[in-house]
Amino acid sequence: MFERILYPTDFSEVSLHALKHCIAEMSLLGVKRVYLLHVIDIAVAELEAFALEEIYKTKLENLAKELRERGLDVQTVVRIGIPAIEIAEEAERINADLIAIPSMGENVWRHMFLGSTVSNLVRATKRPVLILKYNKKENAFELSVDCSNLFRRPLVALDFSECSKKIIEVVKNFKEAIEEGILLHSVDYGKIEELEKNIETSMRELKRAKKEIGVEFETEVMVGTASQAIIGTALAKRATLIVVGKKGKGILKELILGSTADRVMRDSKIPVLLVPCE
Repeated sequence: MFERILYPTDFSEVSLHALKHCIAEMSLLGVKRVYLLHVIDIAVAELEAFALEEIYKTKLENLAKELRERGLDVQTVVRIGIPAIEIAEEAERINADLIAIPSMGENVWRHMFLGSTVSNLVRATKRPVLILKYNKKENAFELSVDCSNLFRRPLVALDFSECSKKIIEVVKNFKEAIEEGILLHSVDYGKIEELEKNIETSMRELKRAKKEIGVEFETEVMVGTASQAIIGTALAKRATLIVVGKKGKGILKELILGSTADRVMRDSKIPVLLVPCE
């Protein structure tokens, strides 16, 4: 399991909800330590940033106290700088196994796409990022999947590149929590006359991956655009989580033009675990 989780919080309502109702639940799945991080945005606070540091340290400690009373080992950190960069650097400093962060749905992604902390963090970090997809219903926040079941039925998208090897290693971290997952490959390449052969080859590769992970998985080979296959199959198969790789080279260009990882993290209604492949 992911033993060290970094959870950045901006003290917004959805961030506090995810912390108290989701991150705490994940502690039951083998998480040993949670690092609570708040970054004072130097571009917004400017000279006041350093004066605010002690205030936010106190606020973080108050949150940590609540979680410690529930049996969690919690450490708190306040940093000053550009949020996405500071989060990525803190993740490296503590050797985090996972960064967890909430997102408020598809429309917010599109509105904030070029400047949001979440999208910038995804580009900056070399650590797995778990995006908890929230929707707001009336005056309440709702996560699409109960966090206690988050890893129960993951859909794992593989393209059989070097990236897939890293995805498999990440999935092994939580394989004890998997009841039955879905391994998926989308054939969106090759000539028409090669289609049958490509499907057969892909199915063999998926079965090999299933054996390597060592837990029960369905294997699915789809034909068509990868992002559509991933999102559609996740819904049809009632997946609790989508696991997909994020390519490192030229990531800004890929995100702007619409890479598979970007489309999945924008359009998925369920949580997404992005695995860095650089």
